[in-house]
Amino acid sequence: MGSAMTSDKREFEARLKRVDELVRGVQATANPALRASVEELMQTLLELHGAGISRMMEIVWDDGEAGQRIIEEKLPQDDLVSSLLLLHDLHPYPLADRVQMGLNKVRPYLQSHGGEVEVLSVEDGVVRLRLRGSCENCAASSLTLKYAVEDAIYAAAPDVVEIIAVDASKPTVAGMIGLDQIAIHRDSAVEQTDWRTVDHVKGLPERKVSIQQVGDQSILFCRLGENLYAYANHCPNCLQALDSAQIDGTTLVCDHCQTTYDLIRAGRGLDKPTLHLEPFPLLVEAGEVKIALPAPLP
Repeated sequence: MGSAMTSDKREFEARLKRVDELVRGVQATANPALRASVEELMQTLLELHGAGISRMMEIVWDDGEAGQRIIEEKLPQDDLVSSLLLLHDLHPYPLADRVQMGLNKVRPYLQSHGGEVEVLSVEDGVVRLRLRGSCENCAASSLTLKYAVEDAIYAAAPDVVEIIAVDASKPTVAGMIGLDQIAIHRDSAVEQTDWRTVDHVKGLPERKVSIQQVGDQSILFCRLGENLYAYANHCPNCLQALDSAQIDGTTLVCDHCQTTYDLIRAGRGLDKPTLHLEPFPLLVEAGEVKIALPAPLP
């Protein structure tokens, strides 16, 4: 069901992109009367559809508690319906609430790496936030922001136009992640990752390594307590696969060169702090384990 909804949303976004291309073509026409007529037709159709959807929501809402639950809970959870409601400015939750809802999904991943995200403001479509945690000066911090936080926000609130991670190079809170200021623009970020469902991982035994091929990536999965972790299956020191790596406490030990990495600190090298494993954002949602991979090139 989840993959079907994602497919529906992608098809919806593809159609919106095609509509935008057609509108741009009309706007470029040399015939001003034709351009004005087509633009008026598009606007009238959008207003008609928006009015119809709004009226349907009113009818459902007036049906009582069951109808109100559908509007407040079920409709926003459907990717396709949520996108349509956003298009017509009919979504039941304001932008700031949707940003928080998206971040709530990714917080377990951040917390499993000793991190947290704080929203400073949401104004005019611009989200300002700060990552906090124990991954200070970790080279994987920007990856965490880019793949986990960015994707979570844009999935829940595609009308966000920009995400700004404030300058945390001079921490004012103990343990804050040391990041330079990063601005992520909507048009350059939304299609850069691809969430994949991974089977046979949720029941992984404690402190055991499981290697799985996900897309074109060889991924190392492991569990510490209730938290699952996913890393690229290679040691950055000797470049060998970690198929036979051992876990000692929270430390992963490469069986080839004996280099050690802290699994709960984004794979930071313990023997060589300049090295770190390559982490993949991982979420457990509705009983499914999902990881974010770079989206394939078109």
